[in-house]
Amino acid sequence: MAQTSPSILSADFSTLGKQVVAVSKAGADYIHVDVMDGHFVPNISFGAAVMKSLNRHETAPYDVHLMIEDPDDYLEDFVTDKTAFITVHQEACRHLHRTIQHIKSCGVKAGVSINPATPVSMLENILEDVDLVLIMSVNPGFGGQKLIPQTLSKIEELVDLREKYEYSYEIEIDGGVNADTVADVLGTGVDIVVAGSYIFRKDDKGSVDELAELYRDRMALIAD
Repeated sequence: MAQTSPSILSADFSTLGKQVVAVSKAGADYIHVDVMDGHFVPNISFGAAVMKSLNRHETAPYDVHLMIEDPDDYLEDFVTDKTAFITVHQEACRHLHRTIQHIKSCGVKAGVSINPATPVSMLENILEDVDLVLIMSVNPGFGGQKLIPQTLSKIEELVDLREKYEYSYEIEIDGGVNADTVADVLGTGVDIVVAGSYIFRKDDKGSVDELAELYRDRMALIAD
């Protein structure tokens, strides 16, 4: 059984609070917060203010994914009582070990992510220090992309390394998870599954309870 982390990148921002409450009520383990700066990735999403606007609601903990350059300059902005993880990209950090320690000094768990073309070997000297490894199964920057099948072997590699060296990190996948790909994804032994457009729909309507039922049905395929 994998944990679920619905990505609000695919939510309807005109009713963001309601959708996040509904997906949390439906049993989401985390709320995945995709932050993009238009430099590290070719798109701009939102910043800490949008995430913090959700603080007054009853939500699952935040799983913050910083797809930005110079993440050290912004880490504290994303630290709240609800922040569980802050994940940075190996490709965006000049001094990755320092950045991971910076995150931990803020009192939250530290994650590292790699893009589809980056091998797991690039993380060899940081795996002992991280709480989460996020494998991008699409090229970051846009929702609704197709999963790149070759990325799944990275999860299997990370599972083997964790067992061999008795590391304690969790493994997360982000990108292209849907009804057609979820069986292959879960077969890798992944711990946390991010899903955006598979969970959220721009035309989802109804009360929080009605939306919770919709989201519960969609997440059941992952959680099972």
